[in-house]
Amino acid sequence: MSLLVVGSIALDTVETPAGKAETVLGGSAVYFTAAAGHYTRVRLVGVVGEDFPKDCRAFLGSLNADLEGLVVRPGKTFRWHGRYQGAMNEAETVKVDLNVFGEFEPKLPAAFRDSDYVFLANGAPELQMKVLDQVEGPRLTVADTMNLWIETRRPALDRLLGRVDALCLNETEARMLTGEAVLARAARKLVDFGLKAVVIKRGEHGVTVASKQGICALPAFPEVNVVDPTGAGDSFAGAMMGFLAETGRTDPATLLKAAAHGTAVASFTIQGFGPQHVAALSREKIDRRVAELRAVCAF
Repeated sequence: MSLLVVGSIALDTVETPAGKAETVLGGSAVYFTAAAGHYTRVRLVGVVGEDFPKDCRAFLGSLNADLEGLVVRPGKTFRWHGRYQGAMNEAETVKVDLNVFGEFEPKLPAAFRDSDYVFLANGAPELQMKVLDQVEGPRLTVADTMNLWIETRRPALDRLLGRVDALCLNETEARMLTGEAVLARAARKLVDFGLKAVVIKRGEHGVTVASKQGICALPAFPEVNVVDPTGAGDSFAGAMMGFLAETGRTDPATLLKAAAHGTAVASFTIQGFGPQHVAALSREKIDRRVAELRAVCAF
């Protein structure tokens, strides 16, 4: 089954207690594709500037991805400088320059319009809906969102929720969106909005998956040395959506298995800087960590 992702491509500078990485490849679409490519070929849609390094372009070309939707615009590539401290649960944005990404309006290549599985990485809900206007009969549409859009674009976000099948967000955003302090109630309320499923990312505490069939919480993979959390949520989404596209299914039981694969890949993501080590993983190594996670959950 075909898998489409529309999101950011960036050049990141990241500071963590483990060190500093300057001008490394990043962005939601990149981490998503590096993870999803272990399961299926990805149709990537994004924009970069004329300054986009040749080695970064070569890396994208090495992924299991169709890059027909990669656009080069006059100007500079999106840049983000973030800093993590302490438990590294949340990044402090030191500087952000949207550059060409700030004016990006995705236009899908004709060959991408029949995509079966669609992931709308974090972005303004109006732009996410413009992508939905261009796809024809997808089997599953999933959107990611953030606190900024909840605070400033709530009417548009509400319209988006009526058009997608599932939503990814973190626990703070789930509480903001629903007004519910208790996470389980927030998850149920989001499903009651009409969504088929909700995936609530909880960092070191794992992930909560909710559907009309019920709510299940998966723990994070234990005993992982955290070097850089950047891209963990996007690689989680990539592995999850890649597994769903590989199986060709969308039912709640398969979604839970897909979330386990997302958890496993995210646990590798945080062990190094940049997406290269995510792309270098073997499927055997991922499956082994999924099995270890299953053993942790059994009692």
